[in-house]
Amino acid sequence: MGLIKINGIQLFVEVKGAGFPIILIHGVGGNHQAHLRNVIGPLSKTFKTIAFDCRGHGQSDKPLEYTIEDHVNDVLGIMDHFGLEKAHLLGVSMGSYIAQLVAITTPGRIDKLILTVTKSNGLTSSIQRLFKENEKEIEGLDMHATILKLLKYMVYDPELMKNHLEIFETTLSPEQFAAANKAIGAFDFRNLLSKITAKTLVISGKYDGLNPPADGKEVASLIKDATFVEMEYSGHAPTFEEPQTYINIVERFLLGK
Repeated sequence: MGLIKINGIQLFVEVKGAGFPIILIHGVGGNHQAHLRNVIGPLSKTFKTIAFDCRGHGQSDKPLEYTIEDHVNDVLGIMDHFGLEKAHLLGVSMGSYIAQLVAITTPGRIDKLILTVTKSNGLTSSIQRLFKENEKEIEGLDMHATILKLLKYMVYDPELMKNHLEIFETTLSPEQFAAANKAIGAFDFRNLLSKITAKTLVISGKYDGLNPPADGKEVASLIKDATFVEMEYSGHAPTFEEPQTYINIVERFLLGK
């Protein structure tokens, strides 16, 4: 596709496949291609996948001030642009926080909801929290060296994931990255998750030190009839750590198998 004007800014949107629509939302600091490429291909064989770079990210416009509510309105704006009354929604990390609030705000528009490596609340983004907790260990290091140093806290197999550091690194400037993190700081959906009516699947990685399985279990416990799955050989990047297992879980859920 390319750039589409939504809510007064340009968002980069990629549409693939045909069938019932599923909107895919990536994590903080990244973009749809870096974070979701292992998901887009397989799902587009059965569904119309609509993946986009969130505002402040990728090839989309990068205002230096925005909120999680702006992200929500962008998702709804994309749905309106394509004339979608309802869609499935899949979010990873930051994308899962946005997806929660979309499903809370407009429950009738989301059919099935998939929340991957998620949490219900936080004062900062999980990556910012990890940096703060280990500030002495990473003092003076650049982003690349920082991620390498802290990878052991994020994933099951750090050696494997050294080939996929783009999931955790960012090409954003320090100011842009700060704005992206600020937008997902200080949220708490625990008293609102009961408003979600979409059939929901929550997926966590057993070795995730950013959003541990306990966080995912809490989210699932607060959404009516939600299903929780813990992936045995994953941390914060199950779409790369166990890509086929992840897709199998998601497709079974979406297809009702």
